[in-house]
Amino acid sequence: MCGRTACSLAADNLRRACAYRDRRGQRRQPEWVRGEWYQPSYNKGPRSSGPVLLSRRHLHQDADSSERVLMDMRWGLVPSWFKQDNPSKLQFNTSNCRSDTMLSKSSYKGALLKGKRCVVLADGFYEWQQQQSGGKQPYFIYFPQTKDAMDKGTEGDEEWKGWRLLTMAGIFDCWEPPSGGEMLYTYTIITVDASKDVSFIHHRQVRAGKGVAGMPAILDGDEAIRKWLDFAEVPTQEAVKLIQPTENIVFHPVSTFVNNIRNNTPECVAPIELGAKKEVKATPSNKVMLGWLKSSQEGSPQKKENDSPKWTSQFIHSPSPKKTSADVLQQWLGKQGQPAAKKRKA
Repeated sequence: MCGRTACSLAADNLRRACAYRDRRGQRRQPEWVRGEWYQPSYNKGPRSSGPVLLSRRHLHQDADSSERVLMDMRWGLVPSWFKQDNPSKLQFNTSNCRSDTMLSKSSYKGALLKGKRCVVLADGFYEWQQQQSGGKQPYFIYFPQTKDAMDKGTEGDEEWKGWRLLTMAGIFDCWEPPSGGEMLYTYTIITVDASKDVSFIHHRQVRAGKGVAGMPAILDGDEAIRKWLDFAEVPTQEAVKLIQPTENIVFHPVSTFVNNIRNNTPECVAPIELGAKKEVKATPSNKVMLGWLKSSQEGSPQKKENDSPKWTSQFIHSPSPKKTSADVLQQWLGKQGQPAAKKRKA
């Protein structure tokens, strides 16, 4: 499952990082819808809000379906048919949607058949590995990065050269309170069986001879994103073929600091070394991660409850870390040896 993510880019940089080419081949950046509600975070959990991409036609019927918008939505899908007056009264967990049941469960089927497909954006996501000692070791999982990601670029750059965002397939819906009021947009992340890369983290990948949905369905590349979002040109039956595990990911262990949802600093994603007796070598992906974290110090995201939508404020808290992010990064960047970001096994 996907239970926690990080998305630390500021709103303007997030928009630049999502640049694409429309049907006419013109390079564009998606426009923000309710962008003032977006709050960057290194530690997002269900029922908080987060950024998603969707086709502009969902909001404007005369728009080209290849055009995209960015919207801040609540994580945890509330079906449009839900009749109670408070979305928190929904009795089941809808933060994740298993790919093998998404066309049969009423919570997702209707929205999916209506083309309500979205792409959930994140720096990466967290997973926890069960330890023999009884505890759990968190890992941060993300796309392989290039050295360009160490430079966030300037506002004048035509092309984004910063961190490559993880793009996860999702379903969204729009719920209107029975008594009237503001429409609530929510989403769920589609999950698939764990790939070979991360199967050792998802130790219960197979149960009773049946695969267990264990990781987000990741859309790798703009063509996959285009097909998933363009519901007017790509029917549901064709789009669902894109939902499958990917092996194009890397990961590294992180501190249990991330376990507390209140903690929201770069320490959440900073690599740690497991097994101090084992010599570890630096890798390009890890160097990129550390460089990216260092550049993040200019403005670490801070959540302000008063700036959040009312329906998320009860789930969003200000961080209260014991160490500052600068302390943690200074410790890591000063080390001679750095832990290797792990890739798929042979």
